[in-house]
Amino acid sequence: MSIPSMTLFHNPASPYVRKVMVLLHETGQLDRVALHDCQLTPIKPDAALNQDNPLGKIPALRLANGQVLYDSRVILEYLDQQHVGNPLLPREGSARWRRLTLAALADGIMDASVLVRYEQTLRTPETQSQAWLEGQRDKIRRALAELEAEAIAELASHFDIAAISVACALGYLDFRHPDLQWRQAQPRLADWYAEASQRASLLATQPPV
Repeated sequence: MSIPSMTLFHNPASPYVRKVMVLLHETGQLDRVALHDCQLTPIKPDAALNQDNPLGKIPALRLANGQVLYDSRVILEYLDQQHVGNPLLPREGSARWRRLTLAALADGIMDASVLVRYEQTLRTPETQSQAWLEGQRDKIRRALAELEAEAIAELASHFDIAAISVACALGYLDFRHPDLQWRQAQPRLADWYAEASQRASLLATQPPV
């Protein structure tokens, strides 16, 4: 086993970190990365992380030369160019932009889901904005409906960065927002996820219960 040459600022509950971990599994690069576990919230940052990422967000990846990459989208593209297998994101052409768009849709689901989580855990019930919470949930519902209607065949064709991102977004919904019961309105997406979630990379990176 090689000595890790990179350091990943990491928390297993983060869907953004999970994307990176899944790609490391899929491309055989796990032994190249040491994990620096972070316990942080928007109001309790990690001091070591702040030194490398002024935004104080995870994931951040410190390279062997000291350069630091963030956010997850940048890290995924970098790592996808560091392995010898087939790329998990097309290098050019219309397929590249389509897969990036699907990945962005998945990231939007994560963004809204995390914001709902923060609102519910960092504010008291009487200070939470129900209208704002419902607005975030509507974003999630619209994005899921788009995936159900337009993306199933594409997701099933390649387990690439787009599919990784969607799988991690759905996993986060199950982890933090089971009350949304997203499978009821998205049966084809649910079937795809049921199969994808049995991949070794997703089983190994499940968030803590």
